Amino acid sequence: QVQLVESGGGLAQPGGSLRLSCAASGFTFSLYTMSWARRVPGKGLEWVSGIWKDGTDTWYIDSVKGRFTIARDNDKNMVYLQMNSLKPEDTALYYCARGPRGDYDYWGQGTQVTVSS
Repeated sequence: QVQLVESGGGLAQPGGSLRLSCAASGFTFSLYTMSWARRVPGKGLEWVSGIWKDGTDTWYIDSVKGRFTIARDNDKNMVYLQMNSLKPEDTALYYCARGPRGDYDYWGQGTQVTVSS
């Protein structure tokens, strides 16, 4: 069965960095666009970033451009989100999802990111 397991969340200070990882299994990873999305309590799920099947194209929501970098390793079935220059408004539960923006069919349990001094 499809499994997506996120890790790497935690507490960071404003201006700090975190690297999220997502381990995928149960499907042919290299055939799927992958995304990261986030949820703030009381708000809907917000797409953050996506990466093409072979990693040759990436996309970002405007608010994270220049600060976040998505990457994948198809040999290891992993997708990553490097988050730099973190801001308090980045605080959210971050999900790894299979599929492009707004068209996910599976996602993981999420990893909490809290940005606070």
